[in-house]
Amino acid sequence: MSEDPIQQRLVDLETRLAFQEHALTELSDALAAARSEEARNALLLHRALEEIKHLRAAFAASPLTGDASSEPPPPHY
Repeated sequence: MSEDPIQQRLVDLETRLAFQEHALTELSDALAAARSEEARNALLLHRALEEIKHLRAAFAASPLTGDASSEPPPPHY
């Protein structure tokens, strides 16, 4: 005894819907993970840039790389 064609179509549509819902859930999870990773990378980049700014300031204040006019003259003068 074969199933009613309408009943078969309904089963097919429900199957497709289940697969689409599953795919949508996977895509949503992947998007959430990507957003989380992007936020983490942005935070790491911000921290690295802040560290570079601090290092530049420290090097600028260093007597080795500071203003040449503030350095003592070489010993042969």
